[in-house]
Amino acid sequence: MNQLEERLADLCSGGELIRMIFSGKRKKSVEYNKVSIRPVEISGQVLLQAEYTYDKKVTHENLSCREAAALALQLVTEDFKQVNAFTLSEDVQILASKPEKARITTKPATKGMPSLAHNKTRNYIIADGVPCDFLIRLGVMDQEGKVLQKHYSKFRQINRYLEIVEDVFPYLPGNRTLKIIDFGCGKAYLTFALYYYLKIVKNRDVKIIGLDLKKDVIRFCNKIASDLHYDGLEFLMGDIADYTSDHADMVVTLHACDTATDYALINAVSWNTKVILSVPCCQHELFSQIENDIHQPMLKYGILKDRLTEYLTDGLRGLKLEAAGYEVAMIEFTSLEHTARNIMIKAIKTGSSDNPRAIRAQDEYEALRDFYHVHPTIEKL
Repeated sequence: MNQLEERLADLCSGGELIRMIFSGKRKKSVEYNKVSIRPVEISGQVLLQAEYTYDKKVTHENLSCREAAALALQLVTEDFKQVNAFTLSEDVQILASKPEKARITTKPATKGMPSLAHNKTRNYIIADGVPCDFLIRLGVMDQEGKVLQKHYSKFRQINRYLEIVEDVFPYLPGNRTLKIIDFGCGKAYLTFALYYYLKIVKNRDVKIIGLDLKKDVIRFCNKIASDLHYDGLEFLMGDIADYTSDHADMVVTLHACDTATDYALINAVSWNTKVILSVPCCQHELFSQIENDIHQPMLKYGILKDRLTEYLTDGLRGLKLEAAGYEVAMIEFTSLEHTARNIMIKAIKTGSSDNPRAIRAQDEYEALRDFYHVHPTIEKL
């Protein structure tokens, strides 16, 4: 990925974009005079809306982060010479008379938080304007409960995560303390949010363990949990592959890198975990393995091979979970990090590995695996 492509991908997926404007047509044959991209919220999901301005009309198209990044790259390499992007943290100008030598400059932000037109009456699980202790400690809210402008994207993403948790909540056991493990918790915005939702909003007894490799992060998170008297929340330093437990009702992995996601899924299935929420990251394992005569003409292009192996990796993971008796959905989840990787695997244990659907999924898994001549870590499941 070159510098221009990477910068456009960051702008479209970082959660801070206010508006991106493409101007300066490369040739008269370009039909539209200007294109702009901005975030909108539709049915609880943040999308990016492209607005095409013609001589006598304006049209719109709603896109995922990945689709918007691909469109932005196409627009700046084929149709327009200039991009002006406004974000919460900076203004970015891209001058690309020669796209391969694009000049990218930045300056301090000049715009404020946009109004998401489709979200005028949005009701969040955690409301803006109502003090929430963990969000105040993590610097997302001020003492009065007002969400800080520069962290509004985090606030939206935390609420989107809680909406997903709310959807799976009915599948969790209702007659005992819930045990939940969050692999690779990082600074733990979502781990704290999960505790807050289950313990404070739903009044459930919980034991939540956040696992991460960074000692300073673990110390930081345990201090906040202690200060807030979040007694059922604990953070431990450790590796996903080495972690042992007798059971877990819910397993969460957000951006566990490469095969770390596989080990988290393998652990979850071995514990007969009821709910799994996993956002994979850095699916590199199959890149050096994949081999297919039919697709070889396409696989010679590195960026296409990389994206194909991402989808193949997650597709195989989904089928393997289905073969273990899970009902699996792939949904879009905008992450808290500056990354285009935003597919969440949502898996709910609904059956056993010997039911017809699970057997069919295993057959499909093996056919797909053999077609591409790969041996993914999820095979150990």
